[in-house]
Amino acid sequence: MSLHRLYWSALAGQWRGGAVLLVCSLLEGVPAFFSGRLVELSVDRGFSVGDPAAGLGWLTLFGLAAVLGAFGSRMVWHQLGKVVEPLRDALVTAVVRGVLHDESPPRNQPDSSGVARITQHVEVVRDATAGLLVQARGMLVTTASALAGLVTVAGALVVPVAVPVVVSLVVFACLLPSLARRQRALALADEHTAATAGASLAGMRDIVACGAEPIAALAMYDAVDEQATAAIRVARSSALRALVISLGGFIPLLLALALAPGLVARGELTAGAALGALVYLATTMQPALRGLAATAGTVVLRLLVALRRLAETAELPAVPDGTATPRGTDVQVRALTFGWGATAEPVVRGLDLDLRPGEHLAVVGPSGIGKSTLAGLLTGMLTPQEGRVLLGGVPVRDVPTALRHELVALIPQEAYVFAGTVRDNVGLFASSASDDTLLAAVDAVGAGALLRRLGGLHAEIGHGGEGISAGEAQLLALARVYASSAEFVILDEATSHLDPVSEARAERAFAARGGVLVVIAHRLSSALRADRVVVMDGRETALGRHTDLLARSARYAELMQAWATPVAGEAATGAEPTAGAGSQPAGTGGSPPACSGAAVGGAPAGNGRATTANPPVGTGSAVAAGAPAGDEAAATAGPTSDVGSAAGTPAGNGATSGLPSHSGATGSTPRPPSVSRAARVS
Repeated sequence: MSLHRLYWSALAGQWRGGAVLLVCSLLEGVPAFFSGRLVELSVDRGFSVGDPAAGLGWLTLFGLAAVLGAFGSRMVWHQLGKVVEPLRDALVTAVVRGVLHDESPPRNQPDSSGVARITQHVEVVRDATAGLLVQARGMLVTTASALAGLVTVAGALVVPVAVPVVVSLVVFACLLPSLARRQRALALADEHTAATAGASLAGMRDIVACGAEPIAALAMYDAVDEQATAAIRVARSSALRALVISLGGFIPLLLALALAPGLVARGELTAGAALGALVYLATTMQPALRGLAATAGTVVLRLLVALRRLAETAELPAVPDGTATPRGTDVQVRALTFGWGATAEPVVRGLDLDLRPGEHLAVVGPSGIGKSTLAGLLTGMLTPQEGRVLLGGVPVRDVPTALRHELVALIPQEAYVFAGTVRDNVGLFASSASDDTLLAAVDAVGAGALLRRLGGLHAEIGHGGEGISAGEAQLLALARVYASSAEFVILDEATSHLDPVSEARAERAFAARGGVLVVIAHRLSSALRADRVVVMDGRETALGRHTDLLARSARYAELMQAWATPVAGEAATGAEPTAGAGSQPAGTGGSPPACSGAAVGGAPAGNGRATTANPPVGTGSAVAAGAPAGDEAAATAGPTSDVGSAAGTPAGNGATSGLPSHSGATGSTPRPPSVSRAARVS
């Protein structure tokens, strides 16, 4: 759907609000139609015949009509938000989707021009639409009412008054193309300024290191100067527009004043009719023309320019939905290769992989190596350059979107909790589930203590997850997907804000749940719990069991050795960790993050804010606005250590990033060593 069609369909969808606006407009036009007529009657049948009481009576009716019109205007403002706010939401969704699918901006820095489109151009469309609904609607109603009233009161003045009005409108229409070009140039200058500033801020360290401050400052000066020049040109055109419209409003008034005495002397007009005509011109026609200048010359132009600019970047080719039905949930990966750009080095190269229901796979590797990219490929959110990913024997991207959302779920690192009850959050993908089912899901992932602290399933959660820390948000996202029907689940560092014990409990819960489980490891202890491990290092991808990889993958052995080596000055305390160790109280870290982090289209998973119309691939967190992630959350009681060990390293070891390990045991249980700083980085 084109952006223009989206604009009109979004407005048409609010037809009830539009109908109410129409009724309010009729009320608003009452004083415009009767104003001149009531003034004429007050003069001719009251004051001029020596009956001031009658004259005051007619003017009192004029006042009552004005009150009725004011009531109509008040109702317009009440209904305005119901029309324009859904329009804004639809446009933001379209623009965000277009930015995420746009592969032209470099991936190593934010697209500041895209931010400008969201924050400036969409708001321009919203404000301009609201202005049209208020000003243009009122202008049309009052102008039509005033002309109808003028014909009934002073028909002899209609032609002399109409000629200058028509001439001014023609000249004004000739000026509109120039105004549109200048308004568009200003919009592009705004985007260029935002993009230049964003690039300078993103590369500030490099600029300072290279001594390029003068060059960066010059580029910023040029952008600001270009923006200022464009703004001045728009202001000049606006001044000329105002002059033309003013002449079209004042000249008819002057003509009426010049012609009225002669018409009254010849008996073609009464004194009251002449005064009523002046009331129509001075209090209705002239303000309406000024409103036209403000609306068509500013609001309409800004609306058209902003819509055109948004359409250039937000319109996407229609992507047909898949029609293939998977036979089961086996996952097959064949010769999978993907890189961020045609000339970029692939981050996934020639990967072959088979996953069957009940299998647990861990993916490990340094940060930024492409683990989240692999998650996007497995879920069908990214298209491989070579090879394919099959779900149930069919390409995952050929599975109908609705069915894929039911079968596949990705929980990103930054979980989102929205305003509503705990049940609304946990039951998002299982709306028909009973309370017992949701409670079982909450307990399975270790969020029982959190649920009791909040007050149960029907407890309210504030906007943006107020009062919920980042770790608690992750627990709710885990419970949300656990309660869903998804049979292929990917945890993309979805336990990064939990302590190691709580992380182990959540992973074990999903492994026991059935289906295919892929864990993008935040701690290397996740690899010890998996059936098989994928090791990514940017050059090659190794696949195998933990013990096999220790023998044949130097990179994996290096990571495990770094993880098992204590950091100097850090020692195990010997105290056995309780569930939730390493967590911090809810609320200390602010609201949970706004974006699910799930990749949409051409963007890597977990790398930014995404406002989509439909959450992709049944992600464990919806996409919406919020605050950055805060501190970790208290978790519920769970197993104190993992079972088994490998390569002489006790299983279940791990620590939150940047904190020394506090795990250890007394008696016959060996103390797990601290986690090294190298392991934390990975």
